[in-house]
Amino acid sequence: MSAEIICVGTELLLGDILNSNAQYLALKLAELGIPHYYQTVVGDNIERIKQVLAIAVERSQILIFTGGLGPTPDDLTHEAIANFFGSPLVERKDILEDIERKYTASSRQISPSNRKQALIPQGAEILPNPTGTAPGIIWQPRPGLTIFTFPGVPSEMQRMWQETAVPYLYSQGWGKEIIYSRTLKFWGIAESALAEKVGDLLYLSNPTVAPYASLGEVKLRISARANSKAEALKAIAPIEERLRQIAGRDCFGADDDTLASVCGHLLQNKGQTLAVAESCTGGGLGKMLTDVAGSSNYFLGGIIAYHNQVKISLLGVSESDLAREGAVSSTVAEQMAAGIRARLGATWGLSITGIAGPSGGTEYKPVGLVYIGLAGPNGEVEGFEHRFAPMQARSLIRHKSICTALDHLRRKLLNT
Repeated sequence: MSAEIICVGTELLLGDILNSNAQYLALKLAELGIPHYYQTVVGDNIERIKQVLAIAVERSQILIFTGGLGPTPDDLTHEAIANFFGSPLVERKDILEDIERKYTASSRQISPSNRKQALIPQGAEILPNPTGTAPGIIWQPRPGLTIFTFPGVPSEMQRMWQETAVPYLYSQGWGKEIIYSRTLKFWGIAESALAEKVGDLLYLSNPTVAPYASLGEVKLRISARANSKAEALKAIAPIEERLRQIAGRDCFGADDDTLASVCGHLLQNKGQTLAVAESCTGGGLGKMLTDVAGSSNYFLGGIIAYHNQVKISLLGVSESDLAREGAVSSTVAEQMAAGIRARLGATWGLSITGIAGPSGGTEYKPVGLVYIGLAGPNGEVEGFEHRFAPMQARSLIRHKSICTALDHLRRKLLNT
């Protein structure tokens, strides 16, 4: 028994709208322990919606549609579903009255096209929409198959799911188990290298362990099917412990942890502070740090030293070193870190200078070359060289530079 998500809307296929509905529903199905193996996006076309249905009904027992319930001619979900099962559309007076009430309450006048939203397949139950004008349906057109339809507006869909769909699924015997996941996060190790390290743990059946990577960060998702969250966590715990032992300090956190939040936690526990100096990242490091609530307890501030003169005048970088080695060098990164630490009176100074591209690189200093400086409380200053792939987007090189800088700080904090 499994569910399938079918999202209707040409705007989704064109990339005009991010498909957040599919992500939301996938998470909620897992909370109910309902297996979910397929997602489909289809445009606003009756025949193509019916083609999708023909495949879905053969492999899934719960079909969840979003989108295509509006009043315009390209809103075709209910029409396509009814047509596929050979059921007539019937106008529901109670739906029409609800639409009229909502229009009157907002001082608007209902248009003739809104009558379309009152048409649902004969025999279907109404899935009420408390906030919008487009109701959905709950329909069992044949034994062993349940169809839900929701509008594409995320806020409307989410409320309808929680208030009506979830209680209905419980009443039908679903939700007796849950699928709960915990995600471990890693930096400084490639996905392939981590997969080799964890070996046979990737072939477990319950809990399962699955690797994936995103923007330089590698993740291992541990998922357990159980009767409760407590049972799932009990099953996950020994697997998580083993994975952390194998990965060591390459694992920086779990679930909602970020490199910035983990560094902040370490700084706060030690009663220490941080200041940053940035060149190629243009303030991105400071932003990532201040995205963490309470960061003012340990983050003092920073300087965006994009121009060399700012590096010299505000951070005390040597003009002769700049002339000799260039702004993108370990020497300059180290002086930037030491300068910002002294300038703001912080425990730690962290700096980034590099070539984010797409232009500006040379044979000796290509796009993707980045230097990170770290100045500590005992006067020690270190520089680190990193070479990110030059064909990557400027934004990705900057992002990886920021995260790598924070990772250097994290590891240093763990060692002191």
